[in-house]
Amino acid sequence: MSQVSIPSLSGGLERLKFDNSFVRNLPADPEPGNFRRQVRGACFSVARPTPVAQPQLIGWSREVAGLLDLDAEPADRDLMAQVFSGNRVLPEMAPYAMCYGGHQFGNWAGQLGDGRAINLGEVVNHAGQRHVLQLKGAGKTPYSRTADGLAVLRSSVREFLCSEAMHHLGVPTTRALSLVLTGEQVMRDMFYDGNPQREPGAIVCRVAPSFTRFGNFQILASRGEIDILRQLVDHTIRTDFPQLGEPSPEVYSRWFHTVCTTTADMIVHWMRIGFVHGVMNTDNMSILGQTIDYGPYGWLENYDPDWTPNTTDAGGKRYRFGHQPQVAMWNLLQLANSLVPLMPDTDPLQQGLDLYADSFQQGWRNTQMTKLGLYTSDIAADKTLFDELVAILMAIETDMTIFFRNLARVEMDALNDQIPALLIEAYYRPDQLTPEHVERTNAWLMAYAARLKSEGTGHEARAARMNAVNPKYVLRNYLAQQAIDKATEGNYSMISELLDVLRKPYDEQPEKEAFAAKRPDWARHKPGCSMLSCSS
Repeated sequence: MSQVSIPSLSGGLERLKFDNSFVRNLPADPEPGNFRRQVRGACFSVARPTPVAQPQLIGWSREVAGLLDLDAEPADRDLMAQVFSGNRVLPEMAPYAMCYGGHQFGNWAGQLGDGRAINLGEVVNHAGQRHVLQLKGAGKTPYSRTADGLAVLRSSVREFLCSEAMHHLGVPTTRALSLVLTGEQVMRDMFYDGNPQREPGAIVCRVAPSFTRFGNFQILASRGEIDILRQLVDHTIRTDFPQLGEPSPEVYSRWFHTVCTTTADMIVHWMRIGFVHGVMNTDNMSILGQTIDYGPYGWLENYDPDWTPNTTDAGGKRYRFGHQPQVAMWNLLQLANSLVPLMPDTDPLQQGLDLYADSFQQGWRNTQMTKLGLYTSDIAADKTLFDELVAILMAIETDMTIFFRNLARVEMDALNDQIPALLIEAYYRPDQLTPEHVERTNAWLMAYAARLKSEGTGHEARAARMNAVNPKYVLRNYLAQQAIDKATEGNYSMISELLDVLRKPYDEQPEKEAFAAKRPDWARHKPGCSMLSCSS
């Protein structure tokens, strides 16, 4: 481990300690040139960021800066822009792009890799925690295929904000340190409809203990590079899962089981807050069970389990909200298949998949209880209660976030034959209410009130329990799009304002009430506010 000590560095950059174990311990691509190719016999390729014309720092997370021992607020924003755009590579950094493959929309795509992401290196902070710094949109790598390796402002704003929003919501996620405007224009066809336009370029510095994905293991297994596969698994265990012990077949089993349970935990959190990833390809699945690669994501507004935010997925809806638990299982199965060459007995792999199913089911049952403010478990009765609520929410256009948040405020002792006004606020089209729906909703409310009464849950205790898991503020697509529109015009204030609101998603924040409002009608079909593409 070595420490950067350059007099011209400041803001905590001089404190960064790099320990680049990935490039030190794993086989590198022997070809040093940065041109597109199939990379075999290696886990990564050396790749330096492409310099940009005029980097400008427009977004900064003080919490992530703290993780890295950087100053909470940079005094020299120009210096940070230079470093976190890739224009200035510090001496102890070791930039590289990872080789991986993956299943995309259920089909094996072969080699993919870091086509527009470049890892600067691994920082070890004062507490001994390891964090990889990765620039997304920093230029071409050997894995860029036919693309330019760049990213545009709209997708970069969404990634920067959502990474931090998810963390503060309590969802396992990669983080984002900075958002840098490049001063250059990037050509993009936003909806792949033959209408490309020039857009402002941008770069996000993403931060995670590891960016290793299921696909890193898949590509090696698919090519029969078993010795390298074993090296990668051993390195991953020693670096990211040291608590499991020294690598061995038994530890491989425990490692896979851990990956299965952490993945289940992540999916439970997604379902809890109504988050839809949009592109759950195996190359977008973190080995750490963290949400990774924020592309065409979204939050359920109208409660529709069949909704996907991804235009590419609009036909098959493989990655729709209600299908995410099953897709995660399928992805874990692909990871298990890639580990078969390392396992003398494959039973532990099946046990891991079973463990995922059990962990998700138990986690989701517990989450359903807490979303309704319940303390005691009655599995059969609670399933009936929650299933009926889901059917009611689906019957007319109902905002999921507002419904659960406002349900906590409803006084159960004051129910009558009318739906409480607090719940009416969650409906996008109150005129769709029919006498049958009113009757069904009130019957559910009475059953819910009886369930609460049976366990002696008081109003304030119930509300506190519900408000701890049902957020008031989420990164609605229309809010992100408003921030993008302003940023495109040179006004970056809404990026900071949204980041500040989303730091406290479970608090009331009366002065920020407008950010909790349901999607306005003008945003129903506006590009960026409803469906999004993978273009960025």
